[in-house]
Formats: sequence, structure tokens, C-alpha cells
Amino acid sequence: MNRFVAAAVLGLLASSPAFAQVTEEDLANDQMTTHQVVTNGMGRHLQRYSPLDMLNKDNVANLVPAWAFSLGGEKQRGQETQPLVYDGIMYITGSYSRVYAIDIATGREIWQYDARLPEGILPCCDVVNRGGAIYGDKFFFGTLDARIVALDLKTGDVVWRDKIAEYKEGYSYTAAPIVVNGLVITGNSGGEFGIVGEVQARDAETGELVWTRPMIEGHMGTYKGEPSTMTGTLNATWPGDMWKTGGGATWLGGSYDADTDTLIFGAGNPAPWNSHLRGAGEPKPDNSGDNLYAASRVALDPATGEIKWHFQTTPREGWDFDGVNEVVAFTDQDGNRKFATADRNGFFYVLNREDGAFIDAWPFVRDITWAEGIDDTGRPIFIEEARPGNPAAAADGAKGETVWSAPSFLGGKNWQPMAFSQRTGLFYVPSNEWGMDIWNEPITYKKGAAYLGAGFTIKPVFEDFIGSLKAIDPVTGEWKWEYQNPAPLWGGVMTTAGGLVFFGTPEGEFVALDDETGEKLWSFQTGSGIVGQPITWEQDGEQYVSVISGWGGAVPLWGGEVASKVNYLNQGGLLWTFRLPKELASAN
Repeated sequence: MNRFVAAAVLGLLASSPAFAQVTEEDLANDQMTTHQVVTNGMGRHLQRYSPLDMLNKDNVANLVPAWAFSLGGEKQRGQETQPLVYDGIMYITGSYSRVYAIDIATGREIWQYDARLPEGILPCCDVVNRGGAIYGDKFFFGTLDARIVALDLKTGDVVWRDKIAEYKEGYSYTAAPIVVNGLVITGNSGGEFGIVGEVQARDAETGELVWTRPMIEGHMGTYKGEPSTMTGTLNATWPGDMWKTGGGATWLGGSYDADTDTLIFGAGNPAPWNSHLRGAGEPKPDNSGDNLYAASRVALDPATGEIKWHFQTTPREGWDFDGVNEVVAFTDQDGNRKFATADRNGFFYVLNREDGAFIDAWPFVRDITWAEGIDDTGRPIFIEEARPGNPAAAADGAKGETVWSAPSFLGGKNWQPMAFSQRTGLFYVPSNEWGMDIWNEPITYKKGAAYLGAGFTIKPVFEDFIGSLKAIDPVTGEWKWEYQNPAPLWGGVMTTAGGLVFFGTPEGEFVALDDETGEKLWSFQTGSGIVGQPITWEQDGEQYVSVISGWGGAVPLWGGEVASKVNYLNQGGLLWTFRLPKELASAN
């Protein structure tokens, strides 16, 4: 199961007094502890901001490769991982549920773990994995057959594993877990198969299930093996038995706000996509067709899984505008504590940190056709004629009216994480300008089969660019600058106290921009499209930056006319690590 184990290296690690266990304090202080990165998001608030400034606008041109690590010549698909760094070792996940431990001084592999995946797994959007979590002496990650695995940090041996859900029913898992107060917390994937989104918490030491919280109303949560409370109120916003296969997958994972002790998970699209089948096709005075808690951000008590509050970005959802995009805790330039999220539906939302109450929202893409805007309560002002038509109203009952919708179902922003700079007070949002022809079709649920009830073709909005990295003021919604890219942006963003914004492109460029102007200051061609998430850390008095390249993900699989524009891009699997040499740190 573990291959290529370097016995000499393991012996040194096992005897090293520095190889301590990762504590809750380490997780809480991850952003400010610059010699390591032990959380997804470089802090559980997911700001992806580093206080390091050794590398800055004046010297970033001197950033050079330190080493590169290949994931091997087979099993290459999209590589969306964020590396973690702890006690001299970097941990990454790869496509097809693999894990690698790498010596950060040399780039040498220490151990590798390959999950034994069964036949018949049903991942909707490539065989990606977005990273792991570290706590105690273990590395935690999820697999495509919907399992959570705990590995020994030093050896890669399995300590425990557990099933999140049944993969034969369409469940999978691709997100990085999050650890809060000794609990490993996971979501699930599979929203296109009529599954039910859920958040689960396990004891990090034993793997014992502590609580569960379904995301669709009518389903019962659990606490320590016993029923706890129902999510929402049965049939309040779902007709008949539709809630039983209601979707709402929690496929991107969550964030944690320590100031309010709140865990926030996003819930994906309701199932099926055909909103008319869910009682959401027509507006109702009592909003009974909203289909809670799909397409929502849901705040949970991390100790019990009880719901604190929710905010639904797209009630009556009918375009596959998942509500999973990350919720980032931040403090604005006036000292106000807030949450921000850039939704798949094309609007950038700011919420109150205490109770999730709506503060404001603005478009962050140019073309939004499904809504005129957001009202004072945070509810969209729908354009009813922009909703895909009801097949039941068609003459043959086979296909509803086709409409042009922007953004496309892949979103103004999809999974690719944005970053917040404490230096500028701006968010750096990787967005895409595209739309789709979409129509509804009849559909019935069948366990383990796709449950869409819709067809679509994605198309670019503009001829010269699709990807657009925008610097957004979260107080006014103003776009301070924009960096346009021919292909869609599908990877993460990182910003630093040195005034830099790092991200990668499908064309393979790893880029550093000026955080105030958007000017390109440095780039490096990695050889394959970048859909990974960069990190930075300090080692031996020098600043390092890492990112993985390896083209894939949902765009080439689901992208329609956009996919045909990027079909020349090569797959790959190469982890690049760069350093700023001490002797060049002061050179311009």
C-alpha cells in the first residue's frame, strides 16, 4: 500500500525530537506561523494570506525553482491539491486518491499512499482531490469512493478509515477535511446523483462518528449515535417526497470562524436541476419553493452539528448554481468583522459575522441574466423568463424552452478559492465570463444514476478572454483592477504581505501580480495547466512558494464550446517549489 519508503529518512524522522504533534493551537495560529502550513486555506478562515514579505514587489523577479516533484507517469488527471508543510515534510494529494510525503529540503519522496478504489466509482467532475488535513500525528484525506482515511504522518500507514457514504449510490469525496477541537469534519460529493448533502464529524484519534448534519430539510441529524434534531421543517420548502433525494452536496468542505466558534459549510444544487419538478418553477408568496437548505451557506456548532443560521444565495435554484463556494471570515479596513463569499450565481456577498445576516451584494461578472440584482434582504430579484422552461408545458413534453443563461452552471466562480489581503483589504477573486444554453427535460430518480433533468451547452461571452482575476473591495463592491486570461481560471489564489498575488493559468503559467495594480511582475511556465492552490512558507531564512500543475477538473469534461478551446492543453502532475535566495532578496 505504501511504496518507495525511504528507510533512512524515516529513521531520522522517528528519532527527531522536533517531530511533535499538531495541536489545536497550531491550527488556530496557522496564518501567523510562517515556517509551516498545516491547514487548507492557510488558516481555517480560508483567507489564503501570508504575512511573509521577504519576497515582495521589488525582488519577486529573482524567484527561482528549488525543486520539482513528479507524481508519476500514470493516473494523471486534474491536480487541485493544496500542499501542507509540517516539520520538514510537505504533504500533497493527487488524482485518484493518492497521498505523497516529500522532504521539503530536497524534493525527495518519503512515502506514498494509493487508495484501493473499487470499480464503479461515480465522480461527476474528474478524479481530483483538493488536499488533506493534519492533526496530532495523522494526515486525513478523503477518497473517491466516499471514505475518510487517517494516515500516520511519519510512515503513511493507515491508522483508521471509515465510510462517509455509499459510493454505489453516487456519493464520492474530493474536498480537504477541516479539523476543529479534535474533530475531523467532512462533507460529501455527488449532487448530480440525487444524494443528500451532509456534514459529518469524527474523533480525530479514533475515527468514531460524533455528529452528522444533513443539508436538506426533513432529514434527521445525529449526535453520538442517536437522533438529534431535524434539519429544517419537513415539507416547508420541498413538495411531497422530493426532499428524500434533494441534493445539496457539501462537496467543497468548510471554513471555521474562531471568533464566533462557527463552522460554515456550503450546500450545492438541489436535485434534480429541473426546478419545475421541485415546486420552484413558479414564485410563491410564502417562498415555499425555495428548497432549503440547498444552494445555501449553513453555519453549524462545531461541537454538536446544530444549525446556527443559514443564508440561501439562490432560492428556487434552477441553473446548477451550487452554494458551496467558500465563506471567508475577514475584518474590513474600519475594523468591522464580516464574512464574504463569491457565489457561483455571479454575485459577491458580504454577511454579518455574528448571525449571517445579509449586508450587501454586487455582481463580480459582467453578464448576469437570471436576476436583476439582490434586494435588501439578500434575496435575488428573479427574471422569470430567464428560467429554463417546464417540459410539461411543451407540446411533446420532452424538452422545455431553451434559454440563454449567464453565468454558466460552472459559475461566475466555481470551487477555485479566492484570497483576502490584510494589507490591501481587497479580495482577489478568480472568476470566469461564460454563459450557457440550458433547457429542462423530464427525469425520474434511479439510485446511482445521473439525476439532472436538464441539458446545456457552455459558451464564452467574449472572444478574447474567459478567465478574469478581479481585485474587489468588499465594502463597496468596486473592481479595483482586473487581469484577463484567454482560458478559464480554475485554480486557487494566494496573496502576501509582500504585495503579491499568486495564481496559475490553464496555459501553465504560474503568475505573480502587484496586489494594488494587477501588473504582472513574474511568471514561470510549469508545462501543464495549473488548477492547484499555491502556498508559501519560510525555511532557513528564505521564502518558498509551491504550487502543483496538472490540467483537468470540470472544464474539459463539462465545458461545451469552452472545452473545445482548451483541448490542446496537456495533462500532468508536477509539484513545483520556488525559493528566493538570500543573496537575491535585496536585489531589484
